[in-house]
Amino acid sequence: MIRFVLSRIGYGLLVLWGVVTVVFFLFHLSPGDPVRNLVGENASSEMVENIRRKLDLDLPSGKRYVYYLNDLSPISVYTLNVEGGRRNWDPEVQGGWKCIALSGNNILVLKPPYFKRSFLSDRSVTSILLEAMPGTAVLAVSAISLALLFGLLLGIFASLNKDSAADRTILFVSALGMAGPSFFMAILIAWLGAVVWRDHVTLAVWPLLFLIGFIIWSFLKRKNGGVKYAMRWGLSIVGSWIIFTWIIPSAAWNPHLTLPGTGLDMTGSLYSVSVWEGAYVDLRNLILPAITLAIRPLAVIVQLTRSSMLEVLSLDYIRTARAKGLSERRVVFVHALRNAVNPVITAVSGWFASLLAGAVFVEFVFGWKGLGQEMFLAIEKQDMPVVMGGVILIAAVFVVINLLVDVAYGWIDPRVRRA
Repeated sequence: MIRFVLSRIGYGLLVLWGVVTVVFFLFHLSPGDPVRNLVGENASSEMVENIRRKLDLDLPSGKRYVYYLNDLSPISVYTLNVEGGRRNWDPEVQGGWKCIALSGNNILVLKPPYFKRSFLSDRSVTSILLEAMPGTAVLAVSAISLALLFGLLLGIFASLNKDSAADRTILFVSALGMAGPSFFMAILIAWLGAVVWRDHVTLAVWPLLFLIGFIIWSFLKRKNGGVKYAMRWGLSIVGSWIIFTWIIPSAAWNPHLTLPGTGLDMTGSLYSVSVWEGAYVDLRNLILPAITLAIRPLAVIVQLTRSSMLEVLSLDYIRTARAKGLSERRVVFVHALRNAVNPVITAVSGWFASLLAGAVFVEFVFGWKGLGQEMFLAIEKQDMPVVMGGVILIAAVFVVINLLVDVAYGWIDPRVRRA
């Protein structure tokens, strides 16, 4: 097991090195001068050159790349007390501890990764990312937890009711969820949740009764012509909705049911500010962006759970467990689900890291202060250290999550360790 874990750590470090290399040259070889964007077109040439030297932008790309790798490495080589030196070690800037004195003025330093400083604010990129990361982490964890909970339940329900109207409805809705882009769903959910349904929700009674009747009828008839009844009742619902909503708008014939609205705002962050209470955690602002981010992973988890459960439920040991008289709940949740959950674990791990990257659009639409919004503003202003630090951080999260998933696979299935 130790050899298995060490090999996965080695692969992860190689992936991180590749990401750092691609990101560095992608941003440093792109057109545009960040110094001119910073000081303006009317700045003197002397000022521009001084700022370029301060930011190491006057060095060749290869040398900057080596310096950047040295800054990111936990074991780095710096100089000590060299007048005018670019690589002087300052504990207040790079952090860390002096380990070994090397030849000349060079020293070996043990430190956390150093992501440089922001071009615009001159703040440490690490402090910027640490300030923005909690909001994105809370949003991503909430979204993936929501998707995992409802995705497993709906996938299990669909597999136990294969080819029924409920199964087809779940598959149809999950396909729509997978097809919806994040930015479009964010705008749609923000409009519905914070504008249309903010104060109250009005439902026509007769179409609602037809819908309830359709669900009950299709459930009772799912094993005997479920598709035929689903089509018949679906047409009845659409027709009754048109008749009672548009053709007969009278309240006497078409009573309405008014429900309380969401009461949610379109924009907001994890922390809100009150005149009396100051800053406080406002979880209401989390609801709409978490639902938006959860839609696509929810759809994937539903389909993966359904297909895996159908495959496992057809195996011989499941039939043996049922023949021995075990309860259906124990057969499904103890014997079948544990063996069907591997693809779901892979999907959850991949989607959790993807949510950190996909949160850029969602955070921008909902005004959520997090890593996505910080990176969007940095890209807009060509603040390269912040963008590079954010991309490398997301890549590191990908690597760590994949490592944990591989270890979990090795613990669940010993055959993986021997592969």
